[in-house]
Amino acid sequence: MRTALRTAIATALVAGVALTTPALAGAAYAADGPVAVKPADTAQQADAAKPADAKPVEADKPAEADPAKGTLVRTETLINGTIAKIYKAADGHHRAELFFQGNPVGVLDAATGPVAGNDNGEFFVLFQDGRTLNWDRNYLPGAEPGTYKLADGTVLELAEKDGRYGLQLVENGQGRGFTYLSGLRQVLVYGKAVVVLEHDGGFAAYIQGSSKQAAPELVETPAPKPTPGPVVTLGKCTVQQDIPSVFALLTVTLTNDLEKGPKAVLKDEDGKPIVTLDRDHAADLGQGLTIKDANTTTPKLGQRTQGGDTPYQWTAFPKLPKGCEKDATTTPSPSATTPAPAGSNGSTTNTGQTSVVPQGGVAAGAELGTEGDSTALIAAGAGAASLAAAGLGFVVLRRRAASRA
Repeated sequence: MRTALRTAIATALVAGVALTTPALAGAAYAADGPVAVKPADTAQQADAAKPADAKPVEADKPAEADPAKGTLVRTETLINGTIAKIYKAADGHHRAELFFQGNPVGVLDAATGPVAGNDNGEFFVLFQDGRTLNWDRNYLPGAEPGTYKLADGTVLELAEKDGRYGLQLVENGQGRGFTYLSGLRQVLVYGKAVVVLEHDGGFAAYIQGSSKQAAPELVETPAPKPTPGPVVTLGKCTVQQDIPSVFALLTVTLTNDLEKGPKAVLKDEDGKPIVTLDRDHAADLGQGLTIKDANTTTPKLGQRTQGGDTPYQWTAFPKLPKGCEKDATTTPSPSATTPAPAGSNGSTTNTGQTSVVPQGGVAAGAELGTEGDSTALIAAGAGAASLAAAGLGFVVLRRRAASRA
């Protein structure tokens, strides 16, 4: 028999949702009913690692109404003996109050999607329509970034970004987009696989309606991150360097020239140029590239994989050789074929300010200037897809201290 439910679970139960398929909307899986086990003896408890179906206790008891909580629809006994009282607060909104040995130990509030609790590898998931799942094991704590396979063959990739872990579905070798944690715990659904991702990268999976259950299995570790190449001197005041692109297998060749200014060429895996940026074309929103300080001797390249307010990753252009840093700013010389304005003696004055006019697709008004980010602008096409996550809601669990005798 497991020891008493730790009070810590009550404080760690954090609600979260990120539905990745519409399959769980409404009553798509309503026929599955709750998955719960009421331990009857030591032998049954030892077998608790296997998900089992059981009717909720007090199933025939008339529903009770409590204006502050909603309508009590049923009571369930979880694997470790915890009692879960399920209330319907509204259509598409259910709550679960958890008790152990008569003491309240936590509350789960599924207002916009499924929420979960974790007690040392035992998971309890409450869906917003009142369905529940309760299973033990199937858990890989503190997992490392890599590609994992679930018991039903579902392939997921685990990654870490800015200190947060995220998962994405991989189909036919292609990732479908990462969902990163916004709290301590989050529920993600991939078909019949219900996954609970923890803040330390650990995650558990339960395959609904399947007798085959197992913890996620690591099948591939991520490839080593590419490193920048050496700085090559091409002339007295011209240097060049290849750096990794934020897109896998692509590279960017950075050239810093005292007279011509910076140039960045995005190349495919075969070295074929995809797009080129320079002083006159300092941004390409479609490729997520921009040059900052393009009219100085110390420009920077910004890269990002999505539009909107996604931050750029900045890389300094290779430093010019010694003796080429005399002028902090430079201005391109007028073209020899361009006549001087009327009344001019043909000379120019460097005011330290230039106007950058984007060319091509950027000229439509996507991004102006060389000073980098513009959070008011939103990328069209594939970049805008990242904004779909903005509609996801998150519910914070109200902590409750356990009563003491």
